[in-house]
Amino acid sequence: MRVTVKKTEKNRKIKGQFRSAIKATREAIAKGDKDKAQENLKKSIQALDKAVEKNVIHKNTAARTKSRLNKTVKEMVKK
Repeated sequence: MRVTVKKTEKNRKIKGQFRSAIKATREAIAKGDKDKAQENLKKSIQALDKAVEKNVIHKNTAARTKSRLNKTVKEMVKK
């Protein structure tokens, strides 16, 4: 039981980090702030990679999320 509690807490922390990073990226995209979006995209990718490394999310889920964010940021930068 105690191991489960510890792992749950660790996973929550990691999930919170990458969710916050993704949210910040999406907010920057919505505001149209290109520099901030690109900066937050890098942080999001790092956070997602760390979550995959720690087996919190599946690698394909992270790849899909990174791809979608990257695509959105690139489209915004082109405009």
